[in-house]
Amino acid sequence: MAEFLIGAPPGADPSRPSPRDDDRIVPPRRDDTPTATGHIHGLDGLRAIAVAAVVVFHIWPSAVPGGFLGVDVFFVVSGFLITTLLLREHGRAGQIDLRGFWRRRARRLLPALAFMCVASIVAAMLVNRALLVDIGRQALGAATFSTNWLEIAAGTDYFADRDPILFNPLWSLAVEEQFYLLWPLAFIALAAATATPRQLARLLRLVALGSAAWMALHYTPAAATRVYFGTDTHLFGLMIGCSLAYAFWDPASRLARDGWPAVRRWIGFAATATLLVLCVVLDDTTSATYRGGILAASVCTALMVAALPGPASAYTRLLDARPLRWIGQRSYAIYLWHWPVLLIAVELLPRRPPGSTTDAVTALVVVATTLGLSEVSLRWIETPIREHGLAALRRPVATAGPRRRVAVTALGALAASVVIAAAVVGIATAPDRSAAEESVEAGLRLIERQRTASPTPSTPATSTPPPTSTPAPVPDPVPAGPSTTGPPTTIAPATEPAWPPDLATPPGELITGLGDSVLSGAAPAMYERFPGIHLEATPILQWHDAPRIVDEVAAVGELRPVVVLNFGTNAGLVTDESRTAVGEVLDALGPQRRVILVTIVGVSHWVDDSNETLKAISADHPNTAIADWNAVVAADPDLLHTDRTHPNLAGIAVYADLIARTAEALGPG
Repeated sequence: MAEFLIGAPPGADPSRPSPRDDDRIVPPRRDDTPTATGHIHGLDGLRAIAVAAVVVFHIWPSAVPGGFLGVDVFFVVSGFLITTLLLREHGRAGQIDLRGFWRRRARRLLPALAFMCVASIVAAMLVNRALLVDIGRQALGAATFSTNWLEIAAGTDYFADRDPILFNPLWSLAVEEQFYLLWPLAFIALAAATATPRQLARLLRLVALGSAAWMALHYTPAAATRVYFGTDTHLFGLMIGCSLAYAFWDPASRLARDGWPAVRRWIGFAATATLLVLCVVLDDTTSATYRGGILAASVCTALMVAALPGPASAYTRLLDARPLRWIGQRSYAIYLWHWPVLLIAVELLPRRPPGSTTDAVTALVVVATTLGLSEVSLRWIETPIREHGLAALRRPVATAGPRRRVAVTALGALAASVVIAAAVVGIATAPDRSAAEESVEAGLRLIERQRTASPTPSTPATSTPPPTSTPAPVPDPVPAGPSTTGPPTTIAPATEPAWPPDLATPPGELITGLGDSVLSGAAPAMYERFPGIHLEATPILQWHDAPRIVDEVAAVGELRPVVVLNFGTNAGLVTDESRTAVGEVLDALGPQRRVILVTIVGVSHWVDDSNETLKAISADHPNTAIADWNAVVAADPDLLHTDRTHPNLAGIAVYADLIARTAEALGPG
């Protein structure tokens, strides 16, 4: 089959560039540039740093809250290497063999990806089928290089880490695969333009700045995953890498001058130190991360890459250390495997409190298993298929006798068929929703039934005057969006006793519960424990939504003498807006009402700080008390679903009992 060649005029010798092509892209004359030599010492070390940051971020997020920046290191390195390969080929042959390029990329990426996907699905099916929720969508994303866009469409919250998605890390691989498909075509178009390498490098830097600006412009806390996953908003790392490759190809650039080798090692050390600092100080909740932080990490990576080509230096020798080389050579497989291994290990090992640091045993099991599987992937899948294609699968038995060869081939085919068939069954029979999602939805249905059963607002147990006009039905709270400007409208105080002094616990008719999905999941137990309670609980609500919700409930006369507030599961109390909202709500409720504040449960790194903030606010309001649900769960993690956030059937009973005990301790006034 003829090769698909682009770039050479008809009848031209594909091994030599045309004079016109040579004028447009002039290879540098030094022999130590990355475009002139085949291997760049230290690149494996950069890959090792990148994958280590990501793995540690997933295992110990509090240690390196910005460890996800390792993905941006991969982006810059990929953009640089792919463009360098294309420049070499175009400079050597005057054309680009697109079919050959895409075939090499497929051999490099797809076998290891398929191996991981099939094995992980089968393992998850055997360990806990809850890990297979939405696996059909995930498998489709892996097969079509569209994971990032499918997860955006599904509303996935990458940083929330609840109901963790088995193939979630494949979002970045999808971005790179989309780049591999489209960039060679763009490269050919740029090669046909009358432009110098310097001009092209500048153009790509402008594209990178545009993508970074697009991320900064569209970032909001609710849209963090969208701007992080989006190819359009996260393209700048790849473009910076491409620009760097063109800069090295330009013989007049600073990188080709004699002064560069004298300073490159110091620049490399400084850029590496800066990148590590960014990994420690940035996190997914900081707006600075999306408004310049990720871009800064990408620029640091570009400087680190630029410091590598040339004679050996202290910097290149450090990154070329044998342990870093070993990890870097297996970085692709490590990145693929570490997340599903972590999820499966968490299910197999004793459950830990949500948000707690992964214990040493779990971490050791995850790291050791990941490294072992990455070695298997590199040695028996990636390298043989990259070098020999699918024919490599038959090479291990090629030297055996005919009968043995047939037997081994048949057994291998049978084993592979069984595993693949099991994976297909796993996809076909995977649950549509997790147990946590089902419990939250059941709670929402129960709340709606209770609301329908009492369409007319009950008379409040306080002297709060009724509205002057007939109120409209309470609308469902909007899950996200900015808070209302200013505090809620004035709410009449509760002037009568919160509950009769002879009752240790207030009856349900005197209680209003407001919150997010944790409260909606606990609704069945709350209605059973407090008959007549009024609940308003909607998933995704945050503290900045609370003033509006309180105002709406007060408007229909359902703001009772005792109020339970359970917000913050999705975003905590990490912003000034959210902390201000707590104060607004407590001021609006007034000192006569008794208010129970429920601590946040979850795996996010900000949970502990948010709960301390909530306790500090409560200390300034004598009419409030803390229901420390987080402490209860820490003592018994089995009260939660596998998402480590929402209470299960046993947990909701304990939750309701905690509310009752907190109310007793708070007293009627």
